[in-house]
Amino acid sequence: MAERKTKTLIVLQIGSPIRREAKQRAILCGLGLNKIGRTRELQDTPAVRGMIEKVKHMVKVEER
Repeated sequence: MAERKTKTLIVLQIGSPIRREAKQRAILCGLGLNKIGRTRELQDTPAVRGMIEKVKHMVKVEER
């Protein structure tokens, strides 16, 4: 079988969760982010895209 390549996203936190709703702080933790400047490489799934959409003002995304 041919190996299937999954797309990944590089997510960089650029904004602070201070004075944000608890849901947005929880989403950042769910993405593996909690401090400005942290990056994570995540699989490109609809669930991850939805989480990024909720905190798009605090993260920068690069497709890979």
